[in-house]
Amino acid sequence: MLLVLWPVAATAQSAPQLDLPRVSLRAGMHLIDAQVAHTPEQRQTGLMWRREMPQHEGMLFVFEQPAVQCFWMKNTLLPLTAAFVADDGTIVNLADMKPQSTDSHCSSQPVRYVLEMRLGWFSQKRIQAGFKLGGAPFAAAPRGR
Repeated sequence: MLLVLWPVAATAQSAPQLDLPRVSLRAGMHLIDAQVAHTPEQRQTGLMWRREMPQHEGMLFVFEQPAVQCFWMKNTLLPLTAAFVADDGTIVNLADMKPQSTDSHCSSQPVRYVLEMRLGWFSQKRIQAGFKLGGAPFAAAPRGR
């Protein structure tokens, strides 16, 4: 009887989601082609099942309200770094995440955005907490928070 109560999204797909909308982001002189995970289902699947991803690509998770966001790597095959990002595009903190791990990685303060890139992308470009990302999602962010 418990199986009937599971939402459809809990029957996790076994194929990567490759058809999400995209947005161009800037990290200084570096351009990022980011898929946008906006719905709860898109955010739940994230980058699961991906076997490859170009260095300049990532995924931007967009939440309705700022909150402490926590991520894990269940069914995620690529090593990733999560950048927890404030409304104005400022990176609050970064977390390196190991593939297929259920360890939780959380933002150090409430955020609405999380940008996942391949492990090492941020460090190779010397991008760390306090760095400000550019792009449409951050330009349209609500002010006064």
